[in-house]
Amino acid sequence: MAAIDTLKLLLAEDIRQLDQLASLLAEEKALLSGHDVRALEPITQQKDALLKTLRDRAKQKIHLLVEMGYRPNSGTPSQFILASGIEALIAPWNEAERKLKTCHSLNSVNGRVLGNLQKRLTRLSDIFRGTTGQQKLYGASGHQTSVNQRTILASA
Repeated sequence: MAAIDTLKLLLAEDIRQLDQLASLLAEEKALLSGHDVRALEPITQQKDALLKTLRDRAKQKIHLLVEMGYRPNSGTPSQFILASGIEALIAPWNEAERKLKTCHSLNSVNGRVLGNLQKRLTRLSDIFRGTTGQQKLYGASGHQTSVNQRTILASA
């Protein structure tokens, strides 16, 4: 029973911190739409700290589940908890999973916003360099780069 009680405490802390992470992601989205880039740094540091503690706690939860009989090669932890029928764990596990999916969705939106901002910055820098009408190639990273008329692509 000690493993179940410890797991319940870890899940409660996960739920609390996932709420914090969702709040930070919403704040990050608002800052991305503004022009205050410096305000993003403390939010990024807070996100990193939260993610580190969530990862550490995930390792603790897996060790507890293994103590309870979970075997990683026999399915996901969610399947194990649902199959165990331990009502005290099912509800908090499902809530933590739902909050994690919400955070993932918010983070994906922020990633798309950031990608659009990077494209806009690239277009602006092309305008400043005078390379807007030139051909572009894709580099190894999959990003477009302008081909300057003076760039030598090959020599004999």
